Amino acid sequence: MMHRRRVRECDTRRMDVLELYRQAGAYHEGHFLLASGRHSPKFLQSTTLLQYPHLTEQIGAALATRLSGAGVQADFLLGPAMGGVVLAYEVARHYRNDAGKAPRALFAEKDGHGGMKIREAFQIAPGETFIAVEDVLTTGGSVLKAVRAAEAAGGRCAAVACIVDRRAAAGPLEGYPLVSLTRLTFDTYLPQDVPEWLAAIPLQEI
Repeated sequence: MMHRRRVRECDTRRMDVLELYRQAGAYHEGHFLLASGRHSPKFLQSTTLLQYPHLTEQIGAALATRLSGAGVQADFLLGPAMGGVVLAYEVARHYRNDAGKAPRALFAEKDGHGGMKIREAFQIAPGETFIAVEDVLTTGGSVLKAVRAAEAAGGRCAAVACIVDRRAAAGPLEGYPLVSLTRLTFDTYLPQDVPEWLAAIPLQEI
């Protein structure tokens, strides 16, 4: 009962996610090459944020509350390594399905061939439902690789969840329902479209 009360009291409508990144020193301005290959003048370093247990707990509880409010049911949570490992665990720690059952927290890792795989130690029963968890969604490439790996093992993706949705367009991710704590529309550019003012700033590869 104490656990459920703490989660319910997490008001996601009042949570200033960007302020949490600022508090952690995880909000950066400059010239960044994102994992997607696009360039951006702003970058959110979730690894810096998630090193602080009290901030990670707030994020995990808020996402769990948002998922429960959306009626998303899952047997396990899945995060792409490495960024989604801690986050998937923390969301799973607060999330309960309608039966009051706590989910498992799994992760997918690179398979060496451009995709992702599920370790043999993680057993997925045919038809088990899961929520794929990511920190910041720019194109969704990494989390979709994790989704495909779990689906290949017999799982069924119920939704994708993230802290920040940075995509240009809101809505589902390739047909999967999306639950996020906030949307932030930072400008990003293809390499050939980087404006002169941004190109003049030394590039940092993320």
